[in-house]
Amino acid sequence: MAGKKSSSAAGRGTTDDGVITIKKYANRRLYDTQRSSYITLEDLAAMVREGHEFRVLDAKSEEDITRSVLAQIIMEEEQRGQTMLPVNFLRQLITLYGDSMQALVPGYLEASMDSFRTNQQKLRTAIEGALVGNPLAEIAKRNMAMLEAATSAFRPQPPRSDTASKDAEIAALRAELAELKAALRDKG
Repeated sequence: MAGKKSSSAAGRGTTDDGVITIKKYANRRLYDTQRSSYITLEDLAAMVREGHEFRVLDAKSEEDITRSVLAQIIMEEEQRGQTMLPVNFLRQLITLYGDSMQALVPGYLEASMDSFRTNQQKLRTAIEGALVGNPLAEIAKRNMAMLEAATSAFRPQPPRSDTASKDAEIAALRAELAELKAALRDKG
């Protein structure tokens, strides 16, 4: 999976396969060779969320340490209170190390996560589809508009000296309320 650097990609810190190279130095600092700047674990987490592919190499040995750096990001997220990994799951995972089935676990977990992401997207699409063009959604929007109009009557308004503009505003609100009532009657 280690792509060779082309002459043009080498200067940008990416490999032929578009993977960004990050170097980790002994002082625990991370260096983004594409941007030519030091970055943090939070920056790497953002890169993952944005879908950027990267490889973390030990600056001295050139060993690929991406897996341990990603695990470190997860542990920091867990310590910040962004818990996603239940204790029982972690215990079960630990028991699989050294087990004869250990070689199957990474593929299974990857397939499970891919399935979860696919189902998550399908659920989002279904919910969005249910709300768009749905008569109940339209009624909910109208109800919110009426509620806002009603609550605005109780909010303190700046003093106006122009009574004609007040009368016009009241007339507009009455017309809007009449339209909403008619629409509700037609739907019901």
